[in-house]
Amino acid sequence: MEKQKKNKKKTFLILLVIVLALLIGMQFVRPEITNPPVTGEVKVPHEVQTILRNSCYDCHSNETKLTWYDKIAPAYWLVAQHVKDGRKGLNFSEWEKLAPADQKAKLWESVNQIAQGAMPLSSYTIAHPNAKISQADLNVLKKYIWSLRVNNVPQDTSKIHALKDQTHALKKKQSVTKNPKTINGIGYIDDYKKWAVVSTTQRLDNGTMRIIYGNDIAVKAIKDKKTNPWPNGTILAKAAYDEIEDADGNISQGVFKQVEYMIKDDQKYEKTYGWGFARFKTTELIPYGKRADFVIECMNCHQPMKKNDYVFTLPIQQ
Repeated sequence: MEKQKKNKKKTFLILLVIVLALLIGMQFVRPEITNPPVTGEVKVPHEVQTILRNSCYDCHSNETKLTWYDKIAPAYWLVAQHVKDGRKGLNFSEWEKLAPADQKAKLWESVNQIAQGAMPLSSYTIAHPNAKISQADLNVLKKYIWSLRVNNVPQDTSKIHALKDQTHALKKKQSVTKNPKTINGIGYIDDYKKWAVVSTTQRLDNGTMRIIYGNDIAVKAIKDKKTNPWPNGTILAKAAYDEIEDADGNISQGVFKQVEYMIKDDQKYEKTYGWGFARFKTTELIPYGKRADFVIECMNCHQPMKKNDYVFTLPIQQ
């Protein structure tokens, strides 16, 4: 019996030494986290800036501050990946690289993610409780974002003329023989305009209306009430247009801005929540994204809707 106890103790000590050796060895496998120069600052009121710095900057800026426990592997590996992904999706330290409209859109989307509870990440706030967004903080952010909304000018002649010019140009334009593709290989689908309209929405931050179309598979899923998850083969197309408001407050479609696609294939697009993302801007159908990792931006935006299979706009039930 005494010998068994000694053997167990010896085995335990050997395992402990192995574990300690592995932990020590892990500390030498360290992806680098650097803080490049800050080239631009987001220009927002002081109270908004304070909230962003406190809750967002460690992952979404070039001013990452690591605590001593952030630096211990394997936690360090997770932190490094979060910083890498966070900066790709949104970097407040390189704010000037975004066009003014994109800056507003990023802020709008960020507050939406915070309101939905997707950001800051729970794994981050557990280790950094001071970064949690309080209801008072959220109210400050919502109030600021609401102040950025676009108010339509009734009978805006500039929008009316722009629509006429775009319509005239499209009539003269020759049909495209080869549809453009995004860098991740998804091609523009011209037939979406023949699909059923499944919902509509507005973006108050940029004054656009959105018409969401669904292919036959999407429409059947809606009728069968099987949209969570959506079946493979589903394609949703969201076309964005300027809004034109008449003297009575009625909204009509203005110039075409862009179209976005979500294509469901849980095997092909396993790494992007089961969805393929693509966007084509203006009537020139310019593919969005200079590198294949532009989908990280799409994924980050749709993360709050995880419980709805990552789809924002719920379809109109038939």
